[in-house]
Amino acid sequence: MRVVRRANERGRVSAGWLDSRHTFSFGHYHDPAWMGFGPLRVINEDRVAPGGGFPPHRHANMEILSYVLSGALAHRDSTGSSGVLRPGELQWMSAGSGIEHSEYNGSEGEPVHFLQIWIMPDRGDLPPAYAQRMFDPAKRQGRWATLASPDGEQGSLAIRQQAWLRGARLAEGEELVHPLDPARLYWLHVAQGGATLDGEALAAGDAVGLTAESGELRLAGRPGDVADLLLFDLPP
Repeated sequence: MRVVRRANERGRVSAGWLDSRHTFSFGHYHDPAWMGFGPLRVINEDRVAPGGGFPPHRHANMEILSYVLSGALAHRDSTGSSGVLRPGELQWMSAGSGIEHSEYNGSEGEPVHFLQIWIMPDRGDLPPAYAQRMFDPAKRQGRWATLASPDGEQGSLAIRQQAWLRGARLAEGEELVHPLDPARLYWLHVAQGGATLDGEALAAGDAVGLTAESGELRLAGRPGDVADLLLFDLPP
């Protein structure tokens, strides 16, 4: 079974310094039909103006990934970890037993555009943890690269869930497949650009969830476009 979540159907929150689109229910946006997808709980597409950001706040027992599309995102947390995230980098923060963190625009003159992703862990109350890693976009061109996984395979970030996050870039004339296990859940999110999935056009912000599907997921690039694709491979 497939469900399509179009970009223009997502929830929206605007706060002057923040323009956010919520794929799933989050904060003041609530839709009982979109509470998450398996352990995937949040995909927020945030645009934060210069000088803006999220002041220190607390989380527990959540795997939080940040993926910057443009600009710079400055991070600081109560473990003493800090860093500035730029396009091509993925940040992992495991809230564990509890962590306080802040995320601010790391530029004084340019907005930051990023995805904030939450995945529920498969075990709780572990010590908080943090890491960030650069993934060369050239190594994702026309192919899947593992960005996050349970054991850090292929240089990916190790997360506390039996889930994999893979990324790819797809240009005109390129095609990409991924085998499907009917015992797993898959969520495809188009971060930027556009592509076609089995002939169906997908634009930036669109997503497709797949449940109990076998065979292959087949993607193709679109004329004059380069897609930045994220594929979540999740337990039911």
